[in-house]
Amino acid sequence: MPAGRDAAGSGRAPVDRVITEGRLYSVFQPIVDLDSSAVVAYEALVRGPVGPLHRPDDLFAAARAVGSLTELDQACRAAAFRGAVEHAVVAPLTLFVNVEPEVLDAAPLSQLLALAEGAPGQLRVVVEITERALAARPAELLRTVARIREIGWGIALDDVGAEAMSLAFMPLLRPDVIKLDLRLVQGRPGAAVAQIMNAVNAYSQGSGAVVLAEGVEDEAHLATARALGAQLGQGWMFGRPASPPVQAERTGQLTLPTPAPVIDYEATSPFAALPAGTLLRRSPKALLIEVSKQLEREARRLGGTCVIVSTFQEARHFTPATRSRYRDLAERVGFVAALGEGLSTSPLPGVRGATLQPGDPVRGEWDVVVLAPHFAAALLAADLGDQGAERERMFEYALTYDRDVVVAAMHSLLSRVAPRITARRELGTELDAESGTASGTETISGSISGSGSGSGSAAQLEALALSHDQFISASGQPGAQSMTNVDPLLQRALAATSSGVVIADLTRPDAPLIYVNAAFEQLSGFSSAELLGRNCRLLQGPDSDPGVVNAIRSAIATGQEWRGLLLNYRGREQIPWWNEIHLSPVVDGAGRLVQYVGVQLDVSDRVRAQREAERERERSRSYLRQIEEMAYTDALTGLANRRRVEQFVEEALWEARAGDTTVGLLFCDLDGFKTINDEFGHAAGDELLSVVSQRLRRAVRHGDLVARLGGDEFVVALTDLKPTTAAEVTWQVAQKLTAQIVEPVPLGAGTGSVGASIGVGLYPGNGLTFAQLLRHADQEMYRVKHRLA
Repeated sequence: MPAGRDAAGSGRAPVDRVITEGRLYSVFQPIVDLDSSAVVAYEALVRGPVGPLHRPDDLFAAARAVGSLTELDQACRAAAFRGAVEHAVVAPLTLFVNVEPEVLDAAPLSQLLALAEGAPGQLRVVVEITERALAARPAELLRTVARIREIGWGIALDDVGAEAMSLAFMPLLRPDVIKLDLRLVQGRPGAAVAQIMNAVNAYSQGSGAVVLAEGVEDEAHLATARALGAQLGQGWMFGRPASPPVQAERTGQLTLPTPAPVIDYEATSPFAALPAGTLLRRSPKALLIEVSKQLEREARRLGGTCVIVSTFQEARHFTPATRSRYRDLAERVGFVAALGEGLSTSPLPGVRGATLQPGDPVRGEWDVVVLAPHFAAALLAADLGDQGAERERMFEYALTYDRDVVVAAMHSLLSRVAPRITARRELGTELDAESGTASGTETISGSISGSGSGSGSAAQLEALALSHDQFISASGQPGAQSMTNVDPLLQRALAATSSGVVIADLTRPDAPLIYVNAAFEQLSGFSSAELLGRNCRLLQGPDSDPGVVNAIRSAIATGQEWRGLLLNYRGREQIPWWNEIHLSPVVDGAGRLVQYVGVQLDVSDRVRAQREAERERERSRSYLRQIEEMAYTDALTGLANRRRVEQFVEEALWEARAGDTTVGLLFCDLDGFKTINDEFGHAAGDELLSVVSQRLRRAVRHGDLVARLGGDEFVVALTDLKPTTAAEVTWQVAQKLTAQIVEPVPLGAGTGSVGASIGVGLYPGNGLTFAQLLRHADQEMYRVKHRLA
């Protein structure tokens, strides 16, 4: 009998009967305005009939096992709408409803729109979506969100902070409500919480989005929610889920930001969508490649909260060197995509893609778009169509840091990204996303062998991935360890391997273990009798990383393979050990997810060695930073030296060429310094130079640079000046510096004073390079000195 099917012989799973017979209903949890304490909304949460399918996690696990997730998700929203109307959760109150991420990842989104358009008109609805759905199908989901907004519904981004990706996609999804993951409210503050808080508040202040804190259960949680910037709260402190909903003493209306106009991003390209009046420049491709690399470096620095999407015109421009850079980006950045004619939907592992049709306007562009909570930049370039050497071909381009323009460009490119193809794994094989051919799961088999020889390990994995019915018939009952009907060679192989091997049953509530081998008993510190029938979370402890745990849960929820490290605890003594885990999903003949195979290895010694090596590398990096600092710093004054100021000015000139700014260089020579040395001695002269250096540093802006060239000569570099006022601003700075320098300096029992002669060089009128500007400023300084003599 197929697993999960009705024993009465109807051929339908119990969860299917619950859905078709309309036995689902909703409970409603209040959402409260933290300032007024008024209930402004309710979230609808599904419940099944009393019994094994009452709780939502059991319902969805059962539906996932029999392939009925889409039907269950639709039934949940229908029940929510019915219950809301029945219990008067209507305007001015708002109804929050969830969309299952796996449904958005696989089901036709037109079904969601059809349900939305048929909803009762008196409902004010906010749809909750997670970033996982956007990462899986960005083009389709962005279109769906636009349609939902046209209907008049709002969008909430759920579980913000659970994954860095939620911060990366926040400005793209443009949610009206940001729902903070309950761990932010209930957990301890840390660097990660501060990062999330900064990103959320920056987006909220710029967009008017409302911040909602989940999991508020006591006054301490409430205080944390307020500190995080939440305006709304949800949790047991305000009321538990109930049907009918808990009656509120006060109600109010949730005010959402005014929706932005809906734009058809597919109809245009990033370059064509640049605002009128944008300053355009022309450049050979060689320069654009270097600018692209700089933006890629910014993306790597930003890490998991960043999205980067690039276009390459044709697949041949996605060169081996470029592939190497994007392979590194995929390991470090939240979302990476590459588009070009002839590129596949997955050009590299972790890199999303799409082929551009010859008639697509993006086909003629070279675009690199980088977006993060606190950074936005885009290189948008159009091919001018000239012939010649590849690196010398000319483009018209704009380099913009305007967030609105960058977001529009990112929307335009994401609207072309193909849906993620989820590889199907069954009986030890997987479907290659590029070729569609089956290939052996080599990485898992290597882990099972333990010794690294790989001998027979592929066959071990294939035999491990039993269908659910086969395992039941082999063991006699769910949850038993016996495998009497399985090949004896396999039994001996599993007993002999040094890797812990487990099988979890996804068709049963809480995914219990139904098989463990002897190696896993040793790793866990528990006997098979203590392990079978329990969830693997019993190995977790106080320092198990919740982010890793959440990543595992997300992978299981979406039927994905997962590999990583987790700190586990052994036995009742709770001895910590580092577990290298490889999880692989198993589907039955109908394609339904029924089991997970876990291969686990104690790598504590390796982790300790790696951490010690990292500490040693950090010490080496610290020494190198000190050496580099010495190479760029004047030893007497602590100012930058000639080498550093030359590098600084060349970088500033590059930025000035790319933008509408200029650079000023001031050459300063002290008048009368030799007299100080002669009268007070060289030690006093050094003291005067140090005091003058501090005064000069305080007299300029934070982004400018003061350097000592040697002796009594100083250089001040002024950046980001407006061309129309640069000469006046530079002259004012020169006057300010002179006033600081001539102030007397205490030297031993007396005081000494010097004068200053200052010459100025401005880009581009007085030079195009540091050397040219320095030479001009030096000559001007001597003219000033001669006038003062």
